[in-house]
Amino acid sequence: MDSLTQIVLGASVAEAVAGKKFGNKAILWGAIAGTIPDLDVFLRFLYHPIEASLVHRGFSHSLIFALLLSPLLAHFISKLYKSENEYKKWLYLFFGAIVTHPILDMFTNYGTQFLWPLDTRISFNTIFVLDPLYTVPFAFCVLICLFLRRDAKIRQRVNLIGLGYSSLYLLWGVSVKLFILSNSQSYFKEAGIQNTSRIIVKPMPLTSFYWNILGENKDEYVLGYKSIFYPFNEEDIQVISKKDHIPIDKLKWHGQSYSKELNRFCNDFGYVISKDSSLYFFDLRFGVSTMLTSKKNIEPFFGYELKINSSGEIIETNPYRPKELWSDVNFDYYLNKIFSK
Repeated sequence: MDSLTQIVLGASVAEAVAGKKFGNKAILWGAIAGTIPDLDVFLRFLYHPIEASLVHRGFSHSLIFALLLSPLLAHFISKLYKSENEYKKWLYLFFGAIVTHPILDMFTNYGTQFLWPLDTRISFNTIFVLDPLYTVPFAFCVLICLFLRRDAKIRQRVNLIGLGYSSLYLLWGVSVKLFILSNSQSYFKEAGIQNTSRIIVKPMPLTSFYWNILGENKDEYVLGYKSIFYPFNEEDIQVISKKDHIPIDKLKWHGQSYSKELNRFCNDFGYVISKDSSLYFFDLRFGVSTMLTSKKNIEPFFGYELKINSSGEIIETNPYRPKELWSDVNFDYYLNKIFSK
């Protein structure tokens, strides 16, 4: 999730654990601890771009990281405030604020390696990485707590309301996803699309009311969209043929191969094409232009440009984020897709 959301979650968890004892200091240090796992973004400069995508939300988002860092922070802060007898309270505060960060990130489509060093990325695909309907009410509750006495019962209740709301919202996302997933095969069959061997369902940007259904069969990838406010519209389906797709395991690399890492990162929903003397890898899980714009041609939002030499070997990898595509985002169009057929 975004940094603001993680700050709010860390602050709220810390308030629940030690707010009555430490007051706003608990909220402050919980907010700081809640952002620490995402500091791994600064390590990306040490890695190949593809490896960097796997390192992010890796060790720093694991249970082991929380177990190792929490005692160190608790020791330092208890010394800072000369409250060594409150070490356990600080320990629980930091552990709760840190460990809930990757737990929340598990619900996004990027996922986390919570069980590191096991090479498993856990991703439930039930909330977008930025969702105002989750964050704003939750942040409002934490903000109210800052202006109430630490021992006031209303302060504890308001914070628990925020935590309860955030938990129910996550449960809502899981429920909606499971409903749409259970009906996704029938949605595709209505549109005349058969034999989809794999299907994933994930929320669209900024909302839990509109969902993307990504399927695959032998010859094509299939993208459908479902709003909770109206029946499935088969006219919204887009089909991406595999005819021009280059299998990832067939890519030729100059030096070390990163095909295995690409497949692992995209969960085998990667799409590679040749264009303008380069290869382009796209992760279809992160959406295409038709999600947020009225453009008819399908252009993925997230990928890598793979520059090749005269022998067809990949010699350079750069993140691909087409600025002109983002400039075409039309929020009026997007809102109409969510709320009206």
